[in-house]
Amino acid sequence: MAETPEETTDASVGEADRGDERSEAVTEAPEAAEAAPEEAPAAQAPASQTRREKLEERRSARRATARPSRTPEERAAERKERREHNAAERRRYRARQKAKTAEQRQAAPAVEPDHAPEHGPGRAKVRQGIVVSDKADKTITVRIDVVRRHKRYHKIMRTSIKLHAHDERNDAGTGDTVRIQECRPMSRSKRWRLLEVVERAR
Repeated sequence: MAETPEETTDASVGEADRGDERSEAVTEAPEAAEAAPEEAPAAQAPASQTRREKLEERRSARRATARPSRTPEERAAERKERREHNAAERRRYRARQKAKTAEQRQAAPAVEPDHAPEHGPGRAKVRQGIVVSDKADKTITVRIDVVRRHKRYHKIMRTSIKLHAHDERNDAGTGDTVRIQECRPMSRSKRWRLLEVVERAR
């Protein structure tokens, strides 16, 4: 079918319009393509950072959030305040512990000592023995016999020790049974004194 001149002109105009649209799309596409690569590196920048750069970023973030630097006087004042606070806390804790211990002690029954009265803390020891020598002036040598049972074998074991005791009046003689008490050091070997003569030698 033959086309009229008007139809041909319309068709050519339509093709020209479509060609213009294609050219605009082609010209816009390179611009979009150019813009896309520019945006992509910005988004990929954190992934391509080196380890040192990441550390520097973290340090700078910490510095930004850290408290401002203080003078040595301010730091000393803070330390002093902290020490005083800790000392007050310790005092309160000790007071509470003392009160609790006192309450427990009052509530608990009295404990009987598991030792003889003469062997208690702060009391001088008392021993009984036989005088084996009174030759020295104001000094006697006392033999104390010890009889005890062996812990493992339960055999009766007899031993003896000799002590030098101070006898101010030279009252005790050889063979006497005497009682002596612990005292301050009176010489190099004397740390005991005569309490009484229990039995005279026959």
